[in-house]
Amino acid sequence: MAIQAHFKPRPSDILLLTSPKSGTTWLKALSFATLHRHSFSLSDHPFLTNTPHQCVPFLERFFSHRTIPNLNVLPSPTIFATHLPFSLLPQRALRCRIVFLWRDPKDTFVSLCHFLDRWMGSSAEHTSTTQGLDLSKAFQMFSQGTSAFGPFWDHVLGYWTESLRSPEMVLFFRYEEMIEDAVSHLRRLAQFMGCPFSMEEERDGVVDDIVQLCSFDNLREVEVNKDNKGSFEEKRPPASSFFRKGKVGDWVNYLSMEMAEKLDAITKEKLHGSGLTFESSSVVP
Repeated sequence: MAIQAHFKPRPSDILLLTSPKSGTTWLKALSFATLHRHSFSLSDHPFLTNTPHQCVPFLERFFSHRTIPNLNVLPSPTIFATHLPFSLLPQRALRCRIVFLWRDPKDTFVSLCHFLDRWMGSSAEHTSTTQGLDLSKAFQMFSQGTSAFGPFWDHVLGYWTESLRSPEMVLFFRYEEMIEDAVSHLRRLAQFMGCPFSMEEERDGVVDDIVQLCSFDNLREVEVNKDNKGSFEEKRPPASSFFRKGKVGDWVNYLSMEMAEKLDAITKEKLHGSGLTFESSSVVP
């Protein structure tokens, strides 16, 4: 409610949108590193000591202490991130550019289960269940649309529809396609954010350098070794929760074929007639 009433982004600001565990940390990293590439060198980059979540805070964090922040004092442009569905965004949010990233719901669900499991205090991984979370019950809830930020498919369709209506304001990505060709998609992201790579930067390998800087292994090393204090709210999941595998198709190690087929069927039914196509992710080694 506070965000709806008081969030007033500037046209230059950028808003990153994802469902939980759909590549949020990676999108934050790529966006921040691209927008601020002239401010830091690879040897003194913030990602060497700080996490993407510190560099690109969640919008909810600004409004979590019963005070109304003055976001206009932040540098322009500023990148914000949120998991809010399109239906809950204030109309004023449409004055800034929005980047949306979605992921195969099977991998999203599995990653979300492990994240919640670790948040509840478990550290071990299991192929059919987790110590703190009943996988079957969680699957049933996810399939029925029970989620902290609303049904997964409504979340995706809300931003997909708006990207068709206003492509100059909403850029729509799929996680699996970005994994397959990160360089090309990073070029699209830079163009959309208003800071395209120059011919000189392309020649000097700047695009590849950013992709490497924001690679899973590089980011994970900083995240898992960082002290929790000061990064998030007092009660936050372990740092390692934000980086597990990041692989495409890892769902095959946790979901039965019946579960996978059910999620695929729901996805195709929900997306039918939207123009958004879906192919189940295959395993990427």
